[in-house]
Amino acid sequence: MKNAKTTLSNGTEIPMIGLGVYDMYNEEAETAVRTAIDLGYRLIDTASLYRNEKEIGNAVRQSGVPRQEIFITTKVGNNDHGYDQTLKAYDLSLSLLGMEYVDLYLVHWPIPGKRRDTWMALERLYTDKRVRAIGVANYYAPFLDELAGYGHFAPMVNQVEFSPFLQPAGLLDRCKKDNILLQAYTPLIRGRKMDDPRLQLLSAKYGKTPAQVILRWDIQNGVCPIPKSVTRARLEENFSVFDFELSDEDMMLLDGCDEGLRICEDPMDYLTAK
Repeated sequence: MKNAKTTLSNGTEIPMIGLGVYDMYNEEAETAVRTAIDLGYRLIDTASLYRNEKEIGNAVRQSGVPRQEIFITTKVGNNDHGYDQTLKAYDLSLSLLGMEYVDLYLVHWPIPGKRRDTWMALERLYTDKRVRAIGVANYYAPFLDELAGYGHFAPMVNQVEFSPFLQPAGLLDRCKKDNILLQAYTPLIRGRKMDDPRLQLLSAKYGKTPAQVILRWDIQNGVCPIPKSVTRARLEENFSVFDFELSDEDMMLLDGCDEGLRICEDPMDYLTAK
């Protein structure tokens, strides 16, 4: 199977679907990543918060696929914000991964009082060519507005919780306008909406699972989903979304599913100070 790619604002290519490794540990994490790479995944998304960077690095090396063919994302943890601490956190992530660079380094959450200094550290890593691309996670419009006031670079990626049932108002359009790739974590709502009649209807129409319909909707919207799974069958299912296309009418049907269904924290709870 082949993974389509898109290009970030700085010219870096990134696969249009990846594997999220939240809540995977030890041998389970290594096995899932090796299996995903074997199936054709080339984007692996981890974070210092996940405490599995060492296992991810091991799996990449064990895969036999050259490092430069795999796109690795990690993120600065909430307790490591601030200029100097972020630089140290990046060094630690590299050490745990056993890599000389990561392809994308993200601010994991918009921590009050630290956002500017943390972003300045990411810019330093980028200008020093220690990371191929930088971005943010959980940044809604107010955070993007704030960053635009002090950043020398716009984030190349913004990773947020995003699904047909949670579409933060105007955020996708904003990111497209600013040439920021929107990535979707928890795109499958941890299975909570797979019985929705609209998904069932499209599943039957296209001969695809509800999960595949959602992931295809993401991709056709220009959104990069990073679903999580540890089983080979589900990993293969999630990756098999490049052999069909939703009609405009069916895209609109899913566009109309937003009900504010949130699985994770609300980023706006962090909007108290810069």
